[in-house]
Amino acid sequence: MQDIPSQSTEAAGISEQEGIRRQKLAELVRAGRDPYAVTRYDRTHNAADIVERFEELEGQPASIAGRLLSKRVMGKAAFAHLLDGAGQIQLYVRRDDVGAEAYDAFKSLDIGDIVGVRGRVFRTQKGEISVHAAGVTLLSKALKPLPEKFHGLRDVDLRYRQRYVDLIVNPEVREIFRKRSLVLQTLRAFLDARGFLEVDTPVLHTLEIGAAARPFKTRHNALGIDMYLRIETELYLKRLIAGGFEKVYEVGRIFRNEGMDSQHNPEFTMLELYQAYADYNDIMALVEEMYEHVTRTVCGSADIVYQGQTIHMAAPWPRITMADAVRQHCGADFFAWGGDAQAREAVKALHVHCEANATRGECLEALFEAFVEDKLVQPTFITDYPVEISPLAKRKPGQPEITERFEFFICGGEKGNAFSELNDPIDQRRRFEAQVAARRAQGANAEVDEDYLTALEYGLPPTGGLGFGIDRLVMLLTDSPSIRDVLLFPTMKPRD
Repeated sequence: MQDIPSQSTEAAGISEQEGIRRQKLAELVRAGRDPYAVTRYDRTHNAADIVERFEELEGQPASIAGRLLSKRVMGKAAFAHLLDGAGQIQLYVRRDDVGAEAYDAFKSLDIGDIVGVRGRVFRTQKGEISVHAAGVTLLSKALKPLPEKFHGLRDVDLRYRQRYVDLIVNPEVREIFRKRSLVLQTLRAFLDARGFLEVDTPVLHTLEIGAAARPFKTRHNALGIDMYLRIETELYLKRLIAGGFEKVYEVGRIFRNEGMDSQHNPEFTMLELYQAYADYNDIMALVEEMYEHVTRTVCGSADIVYQGQTIHMAAPWPRITMADAVRQHCGADFFAWGGDAQAREAVKALHVHCEANATRGECLEALFEAFVEDKLVQPTFITDYPVEISPLAKRKPGQPEITERFEFFICGGEKGNAFSELNDPIDQRRRFEAQVAARRAQGANAEVDEDYLTALEYGLPPTGGLGFGIDRLVMLLTDSPSIRDVLLFPTMKPRD
């Protein structure tokens, strides 16, 4: 490593503390002790391992490594705390054990420096499990100080922008992302055990399909064509069902060029699954079982607390049609409306906004969002959605204006969407064309997915499908109020 150029802290735009740390780095380099030269460090234990196995390890040698979180020097001895990926542990460093030169080097270390420590496991007179150091090696010099230890990193915007600092100083944040990982592991194990095959489908699409979400657009230079980041994985997964796989799922990143709030990030993770020879009733049963299993595995109980409200995730969950839910909460009767115009009048009479050309089904949806959705605190299935707002769902036998579709709601918000899949290629073409026409009227360059229709023409068996947001599930299971709390690196507007 080359010598660090000298410059004033004011000229470099750095704080006084950073300036002192850079000066220490320069002195180390000049003394031939480059703190970035070490390429690896042999560890025998981590902090949690030592604490959990203390009776077995007491008096035994141990080699650990991590970040200094505190340091208290008392003459010829010092105490410190080290943080590694498993937790914290105390260090005891004595000059007579490590030598005068090494002890002076330890005293000059800064909070945040990454060190390796060799020693033996013991318990202090005050009862704290510790490592009595025989040697300390500086593995990486921290040039920026950590946030003030008693307050941590509390600036929410800065926490999201500098997640690496957030993870260092806020142990509860590390726990959220450990739970996120466990959620994914548990979901995969649950589905794998039931015969589902995990697959990968394209992220880049050549079509802007007719779905309601707006995609991100990019350019493929070699092919000379515009391409779009996917807004769902549905159509490719159903191609696989048509191709002969009977149970498939994908955990994938989804991209939607839309607004941002506590429930939405333009880049998020969704799990979609499809099962041949099943309908939406089968998928409801699967959802109940899966959510209860994941909740028990991750949280230890089927009952969780979200933002002060106890939520009961155990099956069975109540089921109610969208039309019945709306009638119960505001009196409007979907089946009594004579047509679109009468439906719009009923919505306006209840002082709810709807578009001038809103269909009967869209009017029902508007009333549901206004009067019902926020009241669905406990897990609830809302079933039988109008066909106008369900372009990929199969019509309900005997009720062609209704589809076999459900969404499930928890804590007043939608958490997933599912239906008996439409496998009639002629009906699907009509709905695609209507959807594309509506999107083009809004200025989008939407197109019918002809290849998907071709797959349907080869034959798609009766199929049940489901899609739900992993991030929203993690929010529930970690009592996190914002989607940004469960994304390691949420989308942020660049600073000026």
